[in-house]
Amino acid sequence: MRTVWTYLKKAWHWLTSMRTALVLLFLLAIAAIPGALLPQRSLNESNVNDYIANNGTIAEIYDRLQLFDVFQSTWFAAIFVLLTISLVGCILPRSWDHYKAMKTPPTRAPKRLERLPLHASGTVDKPMAEVTDHARRLLKRWKVAEYRPDQDRAGAFSISAERGHIRELANLIFHLALVGMLITIAAGRMVYYEGQVIVVTESGSQNAVDIEQSTEFCNTSTANFDSFRAGPMFDGTGLTTFCFEAHDFSADYLPNGQAEMFTSNISYAVGEDILQPKEEWTDYQLQVNHPLRIAGDRVYLQGHGFAPTFTVTWPNGESRTQTIQFRPDDLTYFLSSGAMRFDPPAGMYPDLYERRQNQIAIQGLFAPTAEWSGENGELLTSRFPAMLDPAVAIDIYRGDAGLDTGRAQSIFSLDSALIHSGQLQKIERVNLEQGESVTLDDGTTVTFEGANEFANYQISRDPFQPWVLAFTIVMLVALVGSVTIKRRRIWVRLIPSPDGTSTHVELGGLARTDRAGWGGEFEDIHRELFGLPDPDDVEEDELMSVGTGRE
Repeated sequence: MRTVWTYLKKAWHWLTSMRTALVLLFLLAIAAIPGALLPQRSLNESNVNDYIANNGTIAEIYDRLQLFDVFQSTWFAAIFVLLTISLVGCILPRSWDHYKAMKTPPTRAPKRLERLPLHASGTVDKPMAEVTDHARRLLKRWKVAEYRPDQDRAGAFSISAERGHIRELANLIFHLALVGMLITIAAGRMVYYEGQVIVVTESGSQNAVDIEQSTEFCNTSTANFDSFRAGPMFDGTGLTTFCFEAHDFSADYLPNGQAEMFTSNISYAVGEDILQPKEEWTDYQLQVNHPLRIAGDRVYLQGHGFAPTFTVTWPNGESRTQTIQFRPDDLTYFLSSGAMRFDPPAGMYPDLYERRQNQIAIQGLFAPTAEWSGENGELLTSRFPAMLDPAVAIDIYRGDAGLDTGRAQSIFSLDSALIHSGQLQKIERVNLEQGESVTLDDGTTVTFEGANEFANYQISRDPFQPWVLAFTIVMLVALVGSVTIKRRRIWVRLIPSPDGTSTHVELGGLARTDRAGWGGEFEDIHRELFGLPDPDDVEEDELMSVGTGRE
């Protein structure tokens, strides 16, 4: 047991050394590099799946090494925890030592002050008591200790003064704030939640379509989000109760198509105010980097895109209309891709199997401002991100679209297995502009009605975020203090003349980093104590003498 205890002490001393803390900090920075270079599941799982599908074995090795989940990986968490323990074990003993050092009076003067980097000596024509009082006044902002001749190394009365010891305190505060920031970040990731919801809004464009679907979102259940993630200690029951209704979305673009500003006007209510008429809800203009803050939650306007509207009319006159968001594949001009699935009216096909074989599916591209290229001018691209001349290039399928399988499907693409197996058969490929229709072989018509813009709202909550900000500010202020404050010492040794009418004064100054931080401070004290004139005044007087011809 004694041997085990010895090795444990050695391991603890190694872990809590400043060198180990620096190594762990360096390792943490290196460990974060894969999280910046490789797609992460926490941000976009589909990108990770595409990367694995396109890169084969090497991507599978990355996955086993948790490189697609860097910040949730066990090895990243281990480095993080070890760094925190190392910093705590390193800083706490230093803090206690610094506390004891602050209580300790300045050290006695060296025996030979002339060996110090800064030194001055001379005789002052004043009694020792007056010189001592003068020195005390000059050093009133310093930490001062006086030593009797029997305590001084040279056997004379001396004054020891120290300044800048707050530098070490600022350094300790910096490291303590760093530990606090790491702990609060970790605590925040344990209890945070973050969700995204897409709301199709009225864009205000002349090409927009009147929609009847709800533009309201209520933060009352995790099921209301399109995507949701949370820390391991969040059980989904602590959501802040509020609702908001998105009235519109507008985007401002520069002539070259670059986005200038996104804006969404919303109204919201919190708690029991939700039961009030919506006319009494609070209005707010949501913009990028200007989130709505509600009782600790933040609502961000994160992104946008377009949601085309299609109407399918069957030969019996019944119709179905859908408005579904398409995924922007080109984030500059918003050429987007997506899919829709339509179930035929129940009266047309009483048999469930027959009705399933006559579902309509649409898959293709949408351009907010169409531009046609290619040999026959049938290749659709987009030339501007605003919706000025919308058009679509779509494939129309008939068959089993997978609506009744009970399995989740992507809203942006059809199931390729259904197409390859022949359960979904392509019956038409067509380009349509707004208002145009195509008639299928059985008399069914598909009409492109137009499109609306959708806005992506993010609702997030991290109760430790104010603490992270506070520790960060303290850390930065302490860093400035530890860099700008210079620690320095000065000693004054006084030896009275035999008759007591004059005093021999010897000064010595020392800084931790040579003369850094002294500037003219030592010279000022030296000049004041010896009653010497200011060099600037002497130089000015010499210039005046030359100007008047005096020698």
